[in-house]
Amino acid sequence: MTNPILGLKANWKQFLILVIVNALVGSMLGMERSIFPQYASEIFGLSSNFAFLSFITAFGFSKAITNYLTGKFANNFGRKKLLILGWILAIPVPILLIFASNWNYVILANVLLGVSQGLTWGSTVIMKIDLVGEKDRGFAMGMNEFAGYLSLGVSAYLSAYLAEKFGVSPTPFYIGVVVSILGLLLSIFLVKDTHHFVKKESEIATLEKVERVFLQTSIKNKTLSSITQAGLINNLNDGMVWGLLPVLLLSNGFSLNQTGVITATYPLIWGIGQLGTGKMADRFSKKKMIFGGMLLQGLTLLLLPNLMNYHLQILFMVLLGFGTALVYPTFMAAIADHTHPVQRAESIGTFRLWRDLGYAFGAILSGILADQWGIPVAIFSIGILTIASSVIVKFRMEESSPSDKIL
Repeated sequence: MTNPILGLKANWKQFLILVIVNALVGSMLGMERSIFPQYASEIFGLSSNFAFLSFITAFGFSKAITNYLTGKFANNFGRKKLLILGWILAIPVPILLIFASNWNYVILANVLLGVSQGLTWGSTVIMKIDLVGEKDRGFAMGMNEFAGYLSLGVSAYLSAYLAEKFGVSPTPFYIGVVVSILGLLLSIFLVKDTHHFVKKESEIATLEKVERVFLQTSIKNKTLSSITQAGLINNLNDGMVWGLLPVLLLSNGFSLNQTGVITATYPLIWGIGQLGTGKMADRFSKKKMIFGGMLLQGLTLLLLPNLMNYHLQILFMVLLGFGTALVYPTFMAAIADHTHPVQRAESIGTFRLWRDLGYAFGAILSGILADQWGIPVAIFSIGILTIASSVIVKFRMEESSPSDKIL
């Protein structure tokens, strides 16, 4: 094997393939995003918010655990093998949703979806960081998340359109059938493993290895743990928006098509915005970007349930999407700044474990709050938690590097 050269320019072909693969990963998630309240109600007659949100809980726990395992074992088993396994597990998901005879099959489908997303999204994240080296980490993460969440938004809108035109099942789930097969074929025949890039970067690394990477990332290291808690709260509010916003909009008289447009706007802005914010994370203060993004999310959530106007709801989704775009690529670029190349996959996996547990915690917490006191109270409460998270970042996180203090 030739000596690997770190950098985006030298590896742009493989990087582009991984961007396309991650776009397909996002599409798998988007097919559920805007239609599940109607799917749960029409097909299974679910009325409890807590029961309905159980699918997000199942997805969140399975994805979170798989995120950690993907990072933990990426060096041992290889990134490509984990990516292929993830796509194999994705194939049954839309089939289960099409033929589900009770809600337990939906839960099983979302467990598989969570495992698949942990393997596929986690592998593409690690592989892109492996390829580009230190200089372009933020841009790499911006491109990764841009591709994933832009396609998620497109898929969310398309599934809502298909549901309104042809019914909530089975037509919208055909998206998943096509996407999972295409993702598997691309991963088998075009993706190359990147473990040798890690070995190359380790030869020039200045950071020292640490003991107990999990504990350092979760609790002990001020910067890593500050980023980790912000990631958890970010996905906690995303899980709440995912599950409760469509219910709130439909209950306030919005059509399914309007609901699809509003709910798709959030991940679309989130995805597109990361093209710019990812590059910003390579130049400006990661701490200030995370603080500002979390604060903007929290303030938007405080306003969201009180103004049920179509155009205002789109504006709120733009603000929420931009706030999330500020933090999402910055999280992992900052994690990478503070870990040795050999330990980076495990540290990112640990961060993504806690981050995506936010989906499960958000579904449980917001479901209980919504059933007891109503959806507006649930959204307002999560907004307060998000603002509190930004305060923790402000006073506990350290700047990642001297160059980060430009902004």
